Amino acid sequence: MRIGELSARTGASVRSLRYYEDQGLLTSTRSTSGQRHYTAYDVERVEFLQRLYAAGLSSRTIAVILPCVDAPSDENTDAAFERMVRERDRLSDHITELVQTRDALDELMAVNRAHRATTAVAVGTPAASQSCA
Repeated sequence: MRIGELSARTGASVRSLRYYEDQGLLTSTRSTSGQRHYTAYDVERVEFLQRLYAAGLSSRTIAVILPCVDAPSDENTDAAFERMVRERDRLSDHITELVQTRDALDELMAVNRAHRATTAVAVGTPAASQSCA
């Protein structure tokens, strides 16, 4: 199949597919006119790549993990595992930061509500009409 069909079957943009190939994550054969051709296996490959990207992994990390999928060996498995541990730790740190940011926003919202309630009582207007946004 050509790149447009692979794009349609996976939902990945043509640009993304070219990027995956540039990064060595996806391969194609070329016709004599230079068009990329893919196999049915490549549909699964692209869907797998999309899941890894959606999980927040970078193309560098994916490139380290893929040999474990493509050619399992002790060396490939160990390298992939070490990288996945680092990525999981990075994601956990990011989640912690996001929770702290959400908690700070909750505090600001509570201060805003309290301010609106006291302003409404002092002015005699409904609190809903007092807003920062």
